[in-house]
Amino acid sequence: MVKEGMAERLLRADRMTPMLLPEELRDWVAEDDLVYFVIETVERMDLREFRINVRGTEDVQYPSSMMLSLLIYCYANGIFSSRRNEAATWRDVAVRYLCANTHPDHDTICRFRRENFAAVADCFLKVLELAREMKLLKVGVVSVDGTKIRANASKHRNVTYERAGELVELLRADVTDLLKKAEEADRRGEADPGKLPEEIGRRQRLQEKLEEAQRRLEERAKERAERERADYERKVEEREARKGSAKGRHIQPPEEKPGAEEHSNLTDSESRLMRKSRNEAFEQSYNAQAAVDADGSALVLSARVSVCANDTGELEADVRAIPTEAGRVRAVLVDTGYANGEQVEALQAEGIEVYCPMRAEALECRRRYEFRPTDRRREKPVAYTAPWRRKMIEKLASPESRRLYARRKQTVEPVFGIIKSVMGFRAFRLRGQAKVQGEWSLACLAYNSKRLWSLWEDAEPGQAKEGLPDLLASPRSPRSSTRWLQSRAPRFPASAENFSPSREGRSSSIAVFSH
Repeated sequence: MVKEGMAERLLRADRMTPMLLPEELRDWVAEDDLVYFVIETVERMDLREFRINVRGTEDVQYPSSMMLSLLIYCYANGIFSSRRNEAATWRDVAVRYLCANTHPDHDTICRFRRENFAAVADCFLKVLELAREMKLLKVGVVSVDGTKIRANASKHRNVTYERAGELVELLRADVTDLLKKAEEADRRGEADPGKLPEEIGRRQRLQEKLEEAQRRLEERAKERAERERADYERKVEEREARKGSAKGRHIQPPEEKPGAEEHSNLTDSESRLMRKSRNEAFEQSYNAQAAVDADGSALVLSARVSVCANDTGELEADVRAIPTEAGRVRAVLVDTGYANGEQVEALQAEGIEVYCPMRAEALECRRRYEFRPTDRRREKPVAYTAPWRRKMIEKLASPESRRLYARRKQTVEPVFGIIKSVMGFRAFRLRGQAKVQGEWSLACLAYNSKRLWSLWEDAEPGQAKEGLPDLLASPRSPRSSTRWLQSRAPRFPASAENFSPSREGRSSSIAVFSH
């Protein structure tokens, strides 16, 4: 509010006068921005396994270090599509600095991401090794959980085996009818002769997709029957060993034909219909698994993608996916959805303690002030007979075990919350389990980079920083961060792969903003 008698003083927004001298982009990027850490972390990696786009025109290619840094930084800030990545190289000051004022097109970014998922998985491990070098990662207790992430496909494109067969017959009849109409139109010499062949081709393509869906469902049914055959034979032997009426009912062999409710998606055949809980709707999704360090760092140690809607068979695979370089796992914390006797006993035989409640976590860790009415709680006691279940109940009854298990919900659950709500990663952009696995690894790599940067920022002098590399222990500012990059000698011979936006010779290309 301007006092009476005083003239208003307003800043003049002059957009027409050009800048006399080039601006320095590093002065425009915040001191504590993640971009400095991402650039330095990627520069420490051996990126010779990465493939760059080969155009065959002898054009200068974008270096792998810049492209990987671009993907990590954009994913960490919720920019996932290649077109938005390209736009960020123009609009986002930090991304513009990262790319040294160059602008890769969306096709180059998309292709680089699609062709380098194996190398991204290797970088995932190198970030964990860096965390150990910085003494911020001490693997011992691990939390494992899964979350449903939407696939790049509509659930309305699902079709059952029986319905696919009906549609194939209908399409064949329609194609035959259209062929007859096309012949009649040719004889009469009618105009627009290309319209009917186009309609025929569209129906034939849909027919091929439906026939392929039928073949996939048949293969799935055969694979399922093969997996169940050993269990079927065991049950038959046990039945034959019993006498008289103790034999029980006849054991049915595994069904080798697709069931009435089995379906296949025509857009992404490897995705499945899943839902988060009984209160949620079904969505076309993948089951994204993560093993998270529960000893303080909350870094993702392994990232897997499963096509199974539940977590019953995922425990052993999740634990074994943790690289040995990260450290030795002593204990695993999981929820009741991972209750699988064979896998629990297999891990415990290797000296890995598993903590898995037999009831819902809300019942195991009961709140003192429960909001739900007593008559609405499902707390019917279950009499477990399996020895491993009884032992697990006894183990979790001790105060020490309950305190240890309480770490689960405060380690792995916040990781999913950050990836989904803060980073905004709620749906995959690619299709097929292999590509989706690579995209999930990239999202977790971006999360780990962001988390590692936060841990280092919060570390008190003389604590974790005693173990930091000398290069990263420098004072934090845009200028000092540049000195990180300029002071270090390249690990490999100088080439396009040793890219740095702050290296000598790049200053002329950085941020010449003129209006």
